[in-house]
Amino acid sequence: MGSFSIWHWIIVLLIVLLLFGAGKLPKVMGDLAKGVKSFKAGLQDDSDDAAPGSTAKTIPNQPANTAEAAAKKDEAVR
Repeated sequence: MGSFSIWHWIIVLLIVLLLFGAGKLPKVMGDLAKGVKSFKAGLQDDSDDAAPGSTAKTIPNQPANTAEAAAKKDEAVR
């Protein structure tokens, strides 16, 4: 009951073809492929920015290291 047979997938494919039409389906898949490629390129850009040797971005008015902030807080309490 939980698994789909080949007939279920054929029926789903026929319904998708009826809804979108045979002409629109390649265009939709092409747009999906472009979206996946741009997503992967964005991930690659992010990993290049975070590469060793690059400077890390910090939020203004926030400590860069939480361990340093905790130490300063402990010193202030004493």
